[in-house]
Amino acid sequence: MEKETENKLKSKNIRPTSMRILIYDYLRTLTVALSLTEIEHHFHKADRITIYRTLQTFEEKGLVHSIVDDNGTKYKMSAEGRGEAHRDAHLHFYCKKCGQTTCKESITFPQLPNAGFRIDEIQIMAKGICEKCLDKE
Repeated sequence: MEKETENKLKSKNIRPTSMRILIYDYLRTLTVALSLTEIEHHFHKADRITIYRTLQTFEEKGLVHSIVDDNGTKYKMSAEGRGEAHRDAHLHFYCKKCGQTTCKESITFPQLPNAGFRIDEIQIMAKGICEKCLDKE
């Protein structure tokens, strides 16, 4: 798997350092978006600035996208980062009960016709109660 990650990073012109490989592989396992602090807790011996710069690089290259919710900025592997077609114009969902932010990739938004401007990203946040929390009620 490390070689696969290395090749993915190289294909995006990202130098595959040990820390970048670890962060990329960790993000691939997540189903929810995490804050810098939450990611930092997973890599408790790593430098916070290194993690932050890695996330910024990954975002610039389209491997992750950031989501701003009630608790700040969170990061999630983008579709492109998982090796799928880039389609990050989807709904982000924040659960008011458990505080988790997830991507609802099945709810997407169409491309807008060429109107003389360029949209680089769309961030639409819905807030409510997630499936797991509703099942517990």
